[in-house]
Amino acid sequence: MSQVWYVSYGSNMSSARFACYLSGGRPPGGSRANPGARDRTPPARTVPVDLPGTVYFAGESPQWGGGVAFYDHGRPGRTAARGYLVTRGQFADIAAQEMYRAPQEGDPLEDLIGAPLPDGRHVLGPGRYETLLEVGRLDGLPLLTFTSPHGLDGVEHTRPARAYLATVATGLRETRGWDDAQVASYLASIGPGRGVEQGAAAH
Repeated sequence: MSQVWYVSYGSNMSSARFACYLSGGRPPGGSRANPGARDRTPPARTVPVDLPGTVYFAGESPQWGGGVAFYDHGRPGRTAARGYLVTRGQFADIAAQEMYRAPQEGDPLEDLIGAPLPDGRHVLGPGRYETLLEVGRLDGLPLLTFTSPHGLDGVEHTRPARAYLATVATGLRETRGWDDAQVASYLASIGPGRGVEQGAAAH
C-alpha cells in the first residue's frame, strides 16, 4: 500500500497551512517555518470527512501560541475533518513535523502506516501527536490521523490563539463551504468550556 488518507481536524484543514508540511515554509500567522516533506508532490485528492468524537484544545503551541486541536474519538460528538490522499512517506513526514522533528529516511512510522492497528490505535510515544489512529476507510485505503495519548478529560484545556482559530476557520470554509455563522457555531461547540471567541470565525 503506497497511499493513505491523512485526516486533519485542526489547522491543517487549511490547504495553505497544510502545504507548508509538504513544500516547507511558514504558515500565515505562524512563527516557525516547516522544513517540508522529502516528497513535495501535492496530495492526489482531498475530501471532507465526518468523524465521530470531538475536538478539544490543549497545550501551548510553539508555532501559534495558545492551545491546539486534539481529537478524542471515544467521546460523543461530530468532528469536521479533511482527508488528504498522500504517500506513506509523506504521512510520516507530516507526523514528524507536528512533533517539531525533521523528516528523515527510515522513520519507523512508515512501517506502521497501512498495517492493521490493534483496536485501531498505536501509541508511538508520549508526545502530543504520537498516537496514531485509524478512523475508517475510503476507497479501500485507511483514514489515518494522530492525536495525543490523553483524552478530553485527561488534560487542562487552553484557549487557542486567534491566528490558529482563523486558520481552522479557513479550512472549514474550504472543506465545507460553511458561512461565518456556521463556522462560529462549530468552533463554539469545541472550545475551552465548549466555547471560543466567535470573532475568530470572521477573519
